[in-house]
Order: sequence, then structure tokens, then C-alpha cells
Amino acid sequence: MKNRNYYMWFSIIAVLLASSACVIPGFVTQTSPEQEVEVAVTEVEIADEEPLTVVIPDEVLLEDALIQLYENVSPGVVSIQMYSQTGSGLGSGFVVDKEGYIVTNFHVIENAETVEVHFPSGLKVYGQVVGVDLDSDLAVIKVEVDPDELMPLPIGDSDQVKVGQSVVAIGNPYGLSGTMTTGIVSARGRTLESIRQTKTGQYFTVGDLIQTDATINPGNSGGPLLNLNGEVIGINRALQTSGNSLTGASSNTGIGFAVSSNILKLVLPTLKQGKTYDYPYLGLSSLNALSLELAGLLELPQATGAYVVEIVEGGPADDAGVREGDQPTQISGYYAGGDLIVAIDGIELLQFSDLLSYVILNKQPGDEMIVTVLRGGEEVNLSIILGKRPINGQ
Repeated sequence: MKNRNYYMWFSIIAVLLASSACVIPGFVTQTSPEQEVEVAVTEVEIADEEPLTVVIPDEVLLEDALIQLYENVSPGVVSIQMYSQTGSGLGSGFVVDKEGYIVTNFHVIENAETVEVHFPSGLKVYGQVVGVDLDSDLAVIKVEVDPDELMPLPIGDSDQVKVGQSVVAIGNPYGLSGTMTTGIVSARGRTLESIRQTKTGQYFTVGDLIQTDATINPGNSGGPLLNLNGEVIGINRALQTSGNSLTGASSNTGIGFAVSSNILKLVLPTLKQGKTYDYPYLGLSSLNALSLELAGLLELPQATGAYVVEIVEGGPADDAGVREGDQPTQISGYYAGGDLIVAIDGIELLQFSDLLSYVILNKQPGDEMIVTVLRGGEEVNLSIILGKRPINGQ
């Protein structure tokens, strides 16, 4: 086989040299018109050889994919202009169906008296806010336009999102409509404060947020976060800022948050009907994460789980017998003696955000949930019948 390959490649090289001799830069080959050049090629049978493949750089493939994605998706992304008694604001949104429903953030249209929806085609129409969800910071707008103007975006499964996968954000930052940025999924299961307040004036917590380093700026709020298949996996909500830029605006730190698409799937049918979505309610507050130092201070046997710091009197957790910390420690505001939630429905918890995501995505008010707590060094299983989050603190 070695000899056969040698002669085969020798023949191929001879052909290549003969056929390209007149085009090699820096060299000139002169032949008379009468001269004929014959190249004898030995026919070689090729056996057990790999087919010739052309390797296209990954950068080229990704570039083509991003171009195609933008061309497919951008017609369904809109810019939103709102006007209120106190001023105006900009945001983004995207079409979810041919009936004219558009999703954005609640804070984009909060207190709006007039809402304009601007399409990439140049069409500009007024929109009507039909439903809002203060917990997830989502809102639904209805527009009356020809269905041919509407390009709905497919909603993906955010449970399938992987840390490290590439994502794309499209929106209207600083009024620059149709802006596309890229990045990766930096983390999943993040939490932020809800816009809805509790009876005590604190804010509820929203979970199952996607963290991304795709550039998100003011005006991106309400726009889609997409995977490379062009599916919406999140709704861009907020960015972590640090200091100010030269113009005085908040500067982006590369940490942005998007509401997961599976939360959108839960609330969208209710919001389209103009109703309020009822989230399941535990009636407790917890530390999200524990350090070894803090776990030792609270006399806990481990630094994983959700430590209960406060129980709402008469709430579901209170009725089930969950205990809050009540023993003063060396640090003001931290009390030992509370339950450490280590599992729900048999699923181990690392921190409070795991509990919150599980409850929001898998439970409804009235459902039973088995909570496993560490109490006095022993595991105790408690049955909680979930309530629904109070509206406006009531």
C-alpha cells in the first residue's frame, strides 16, 4: 500500500505542477505555439482511502448562522415607545402569534397612557396593554394589524438551556432599533426582586432567571434572548451595572438577566385574557446561600440548603409547622434555631433559588409539597399546602 500511495501522489503532483505552471506568482513559463505539452497520468486504483473533505472554519459557520438567524427573527422583534404623565420611555418586545399579541416587560409600559409599537418594516401602530404580571415583570400588548405584518417568534424550552451555549439578544437599546448582540448563557436559576410587594412592604422574589453576558442596555428590556435555532429562551429584563459611563448612563458589566421562556409559557395564556396569574405561595423568607462561616454561626450541620429566617404568620409554611430562626447570634439580624430546608418532594436543594424555581415551574396554588428540613440534627418531613401570592400585599 505504501508504494501504491507513493505513485498515486506522485502522479497527482505532476498533474498539479503541469496545470498550474503558468499562474505561479513570480514565475513565467514560455512555450512556442507549436509546442504541445502532453501529460501522462498513470491511472491508479484508489482503495480504502478517505474521501476528500473541505474544512470550513468554525468562525465562518457561526457567522453564516448568525446572519441567517437575524434575517429570520428580526421581523418579529419590535420597538416600543411609551408616554406617561411623567415622561416617555423606550423598550423592546416581540410578536408571539398572528392575533397581534406582543410580549414585553411590565416596567417598559408601567404607568403608560399611550403605547406605540414600531415594526422593522416601518409600520407604526398604537398598542393596548391587555395583561401584566408584576412578579415576572412581563406584560402583553395587543395590536390591530394585518396578520401578514406579524412574524411570531417560536418559544423554546428554557429547561433545556445549558450554561455555555451561545445566545443572541435583539432589541432597541438607546433607541437603536434592530440591534443584535451575542454572548453565552452564564448561569441559570438566578433570582431577582419582584415588583410586587408583601404585606410588610418587602418584595417577593422571582426565580428561574437566565444570566447572560450578551450585551443588554436600557431599551433592550422586553426583547427576546434567543438560542441559535431562533427560539426565544428568555425575555431580557435587567442588567447589573457598576458606576457610570462618560455620558452619565449606567455602564454594562456583562451581567444581564432574562425571564425564562418557561415562565412566559405559564403566564401568557392568563395575561392574554386580561387576568392575573396566581403564583404558588410558601409564606417564608430564606437566605439564598450559606457560607461555612455563616452556617457555623447559625449552628447548622451543613452549608447547603435554604435556611428559614422568617415565617409569615398564618401562611402555608406556618400552618405546616416550619420554624424560623429565633435565637440571637453574634451578628445582629441573624437568628439561629430555624429550619434548614434540604429537599422538596425528595429533590435535594443546594440553595433557596433551587426551591423557588421548582415551586414556580412545577406547582400551583392548592398543591401539596413535601418539604424536608434539618431540625436539631434530624430530618423532618413536612407537608405544605401551597397558597397563592397575595395581590398588592393583600
